Amino acid sequence: QVQLVESGGGSVQAGGSLRLSCAISGSTNCMAWFRQAPGKLRERVATRDRTGSTTYADSVKGRFTISKDDAKNTLYLQMTGLNPEDTAVYTCAAGPLWHTWPCAGWQYWGQGTQVTVSS
Repeated sequence: QVQLVESGGGSVQAGGSLRLSCAISGSTNCMAWFRQAPGKLRERVATRDRTGSTTYADSVKGRFTISKDDAKNTLYLQMTGLNPEDTAVYTCAAGPLWHTWPCAGWQYWGQGTQVTVSS
């Protein structure tokens, strides 16, 4: 079984930065960060596989960075230049080892962490 636990959410002012963490138990290939704001559909923000291949949603490209510390088995989302449009619940997700790039079929989900950006 794979378990994911997010942390690092909070409230920041526009223009600020925040780093989210996702502690991973088990083995995965693809991992991603999703977000969902009130009244909106869930959006995939960033994706990464074990080789380091990454992709980003246009809305966050150049501002967010997804990375992983294999020694700590932790996924990160570094967010800079935050604005109120980034306010959402952020959730990490993972697929099993046999899912390869381009990633799909997200099987494991964390419970989410709230990010609030005020102007």
